[in-house]
Amino acid sequence: MLKSLISRRLVTIVSDAVRSVVSPASLMVEATTTTAPDPAGLYEADEVPPVKDIEAAAAAFDQAAQQARAGDRGKRAAKKVLDRLPAGRYGSWLVSRTASNRQTADLDAIRAIFKANGLGPVPMKSSAPSLKVVRLAEVTVVAPTSARVRVGASTGLAVAL
Repeated sequence: MLKSLISRRLVTIVSDAVRSVVSPASLMVEATTTTAPDPAGLYEADEVPPVKDIEAAAAAFDQAAQQARAGDRGKRAAKKVLDRLPAGRYGSWLVSRTASNRQTADLDAIRAIFKANGLGPVPMKSSAPSLKVVRLAEVTVVAPTSARVRVGASTGLAVAL
């Protein structure tokens, strides 16, 4: 059994190696993303701001998102230490815990009520779609004719400059 497993693995490795030379794209697994429909209240065609303003807004959004992620990582690291401390004063810091006023639905209890009353599955709704901003990388390539060409990394389109 081990011998057949090794043989199959060897066949897979050799097959992948051949495909990587003959057709490298066949080895790529295409990522699937679910896109949400555009929300209501978007700009009309004649209201869209200039591209320069959109780029500035996207850059500001991206920078703020990066700062938020860095802040979240810092908070998580600090919380690992602070969560294990008993309430009290530590130097110039007071560590305490307060009850939260925030409440969430108890889905297990709701499911039990629905099941007990034969109401079927608990109705759920999707959350709002998340705004995603991705900077498209651009690479300057020197073509054989010495003409500078700008290549958009996400589309593969080339524009002569």
